[in-house]
This record gives sequence, C-alpha cells and structure tokens, in this order.
Amino acid sequence: MAKKHRKWEKFPGRNKFYCNGRLMTAKQTGVFYITVLLIVFTSGLFFAFDCPYLTVHLSPVIPVIAGAMFIFVLSSLFRTSCMDPGIIPRAMGDEAAFIERQIEVPNSSNCQLSAPVRPPPRAKEIVVCGQVIKLKYCYTCRIFRPPRASHCSICDNCVDRFDHHCPWVGNCVGKRNYRFFYSFIVSLAVYCIYIFSCSVAHLMLITIGESKDLIDAIRDSPTTLTVAVICFFSVWSVLCLACYHTCLIMSSQTTNEDVSSYFSHILSFKR
Repeated sequence: MAKKHRKWEKFPGRNKFYCNGRLMTAKQTGVFYITVLLIVFTSGLFFAFDCPYLTVHLSPVIPVIAGAMFIFVLSSLFRTSCMDPGIIPRAMGDEAAFIERQIEVPNSSNCQLSAPVRPPPRAKEIVVCGQVIKLKYCYTCRIFRPPRASHCSICDNCVDRFDHHCPWVGNCVGKRNYRFFYSFIVSLAVYCIYIFSCSVAHLMLITIGESKDLIDAIRDSPTTLTVAVICFFSVWSVLCLACYHTCLIMSSQTTNEDVSSYFSHILSFKR
C-alpha cells in the first residue's frame, strides 16, 4: 500500500518544516541564530551580573520586569520565525492547466525563433465591490495572485500581503505573522532601552554609592559595560525599524509597496 504524503512533505518551496509540518522556517536561517544568540547572550550577562546588584541596591522588581520582557521578545521572535507568513498554495495539475487556458498569449506564426522566449507579463482584471482590480500572474506558482501579494525569491513562494523577507527572523513577513514581527521589533527596542538604562544605573550606583571613579566601577563590573555597549549600538537600528514600520502601519502600506513606489518615482523622475 502506497504511503500517503502530507502536503508539507510535497511542498515545492524552499522552506524547512518541523514538528510534522506544524512549524516552518526559511531554508537559510543562519542570521536568525545570530539574532537569538545576541538576545540570549546579552540577557544572560544582565541577569547574572547586573540583576543581583540592582535587586539589593535598587529594587527587586527590576529582574521581574526584565524577565517578562525577555520572554515576550523571544516568544514574538519565534512566532514570527516559525509560522506560515501567508503562503498562497500553488496551482497544481488540472487547476494550473485551467488557469493557463484563461491566459491569452500573443503568438506570431510568421516569426520563427531559435530559442524559446518568455511571454510578456500576464494579468487579468476582476471587479470587486464595483472596483476594478488587476491581478498579476506568477510564472512559478502558476496562479493569479491576489492584490498586495508578491513572490519571495528566497523562499520561492507567493505570500499574501508580502512585506519583506527578513533574514534576522529567518522567515518572510506577511499577512499572518506581521503583527508578531511588529511586536517583536517594538518590544526589542523597549527591552534594549531598559537593559541599557539598568546597566548605566548599575555603574552609577557603584560610582556614587562606593565613592569610586567610573574607571574603577568598570573594572569592578566589566560585564555591565559589555551589556551597555551591545544595547547602545543595537537599539538605534531596532528603534528606527520600529518607527519605520509604525509609519507604514499608519499609512496602510507594506515595506514592499513602499520600496516599489519609491523606485517607481525615481524611474519616472529620470524619464
């Protein structure tokens, strides 16, 4: 008796599946592991060397807040990385053939070509609520993808409301996981600011409370300086990214749409 294969086992994209197909990531996830390592490493130093001192000399609430934020940041990251971003299933077999028959490809019987030439871009228009909407055809997935969807060349999938492919989270960002991606970058920015502030407070308490110079305070707690430096240089990029996506949400755009419109404007200006 032939073994039945699940859909994820015959999935034609470039994704990796785990837990019997319940979790999925992009094929290239090396940068994602760097993201996890940076967060865990920095947090580990903070909890091991800063929190005991701050608990005694400042407040026992500090590690509690940091722990809650750490869990929220990692949970948002893994939910973004391991869930379906909104992949649109490819057309297979009879469905693909039916769609192909709907497309009119201009042919010239008088012109003989030595090599096959890819036909021009295909599209069709549909009417939704009285509005004419243009659907683009995807040659790889062999479907007319819905509006705001786009094909990711890295994962080789059409993704609904495609925002971008983010190597830092190891997955595409689309309709289904965008809210988790946004909560991740916002919470990470707040978390970096919080840890940086606590690390600076740790050094200041050593300097003022023990009447030492800043250099001596750094010598007493060099890991605190390490945590502060990592957070200081990380927070700017994360904070800018969070502000950028906040603006995109307010204007109801995706990163792909914003970048595409920008380059369209540049090309039209040059012409």
